[in-house]
Amino acid sequence: MTGPPDASAESEAATAVTPAPGAALMTRRFRGFLPVVVDIETGGFNADTDALLEIAAVLIDMDGDGVLSRGATHAFHVKPFEGARLDPASLSVTGIDPFHPLRPALPERDALQRTFRELRHAVRAYDCRRAILVGHNAAFDLGFLNAAVKRADVKRNPFHPFSCFDTATLAGAALGQTVLAKAVTVAGLSWDSSSAHSAVYDAERTAELFCLICNRFRDSFLEAEARARTLGWLSEPSLEEIESK
Repeated sequence: MTGPPDASAESEAATAVTPAPGAALMTRRFRGFLPVVVDIETGGFNADTDALLEIAAVLIDMDGDGVLSRGATHAFHVKPFEGARLDPASLSVTGIDPFHPLRPALPERDALQRTFRELRHAVRAYDCRRAILVGHNAAFDLGFLNAAVKRADVKRNPFHPFSCFDTATLAGAALGQTVLAKAVTVAGLSWDSSSAHSAVYDAERTAELFCLICNRFRDSFLEAEARARTLGWLSEPSLEEIESK
């Protein structure tokens, strides 16, 4: 897992950002939030005491027609923080050896800063206010993310601190399945059980699932947007009006 080097806030702010093709549509679709799929592999279930070992963040792209698709992946192996608990049962599930000599792991602070820099760039490109975490059982990932941010004293976290989109809930409503492997499979997407419990693999499959469900709900969104407009809640051009330009 690799990523670009971190940069200062000043140089980041000075970097020109090319607007994404679907920027006007994305900011309308999710009320100014940019969905970013996150999967975190850990050394247990307690965000305050157990190690964060892998993080993957997958961007969600939108084209000029308002169709969502999986975007770039930014991911890192992470070194256990000092004093972190490592549950053997959790490690047996993920297959992670936190101290393998060939494991290219970064300290939590470094990994989070590098990830957040890319996400802030994407938020600006889509003219959104901030990112919102998408995850399968998202409360787990958001809890570990927030704990790591606090522990490592990371500034300028692009994510909303408590709101999230949970694909377990979405898949349960849309597909009748809440287990990621089953939801992905009944949705007609590919699933390789031997690759599961890797942060990158799980995040990318979750991103594809999120896009598929949201794209199927597009007509529902357009109907709701039109109703909100008649109620006087919206003054900006509708999604359909933007697309027609």
